[in-house]
Amino acid sequence: MKIFALLALASVLYAAPPVYRVKIETTQGNFTIEVHRDWAPHGADRFYELVRAKYYDNSRFFRVVAGKWVQFGIAGDPKAAQRWRERTIPDDPVKQSNTPGYIAFAFTRPGTRSTEVYINLGDNSRQDAQGFAPFGRVIEGMDVVEKLYSGYGENSGGGMRAGHQDKMFEEGDVWLDRNFPKLDRLIRARMVR
Repeated sequence: MKIFALLALASVLYAAPPVYRVKIETTQGNFTIEVHRDWAPHGADRFYELVRAKYYDNSRFFRVVAGKWVQFGIAGDPKAAQRWRERTIPDDPVKQSNTPGYIAFAFTRPGTRSTEVYINLGDNSRQDAQGFAPFGRVIEGMDVVEKLYSGYGENSGGGMRAGHQDKMFEEGDVWLDRNFPKLDRLIRARMVR
């Protein structure tokens, strides 16, 4: 019984506000995401926790496919990435659609969302039925998101389902910078009012 009380307390410690904004500074400029907790509470709470922990700072937009999505969420520091890799959150029901500008957590199968998120660049509403639950949307700077380097496509991140991310978790940005030097950087993510 004590373990359930501790888990409940931990989730309350990281409960996000009903609506909050995060400014993402990149090598292409800045964009702002507005998160709505009522769209996907577990996703909103985890994103809030990761931004506050500065988890995304100095990482890479490692999977950018023009017209589809921009994916990020593996820390540049391999120790931090490994520490969070297995800390999963429960699935949220899908209340918004995966259309341009909306952001959701990536996952390999139900119950495996942890840190990786993607921003839809096109109409990916077919992912709604698979359980990809948007928790926010880009409200400023979508032009910046669309400018992020997409020349490597699937080759620099391959998506978690393809199983090509182990080197990112083992070596972090050092590996990405050596093998994919043109990737844009996520400089920092901060709460804004």
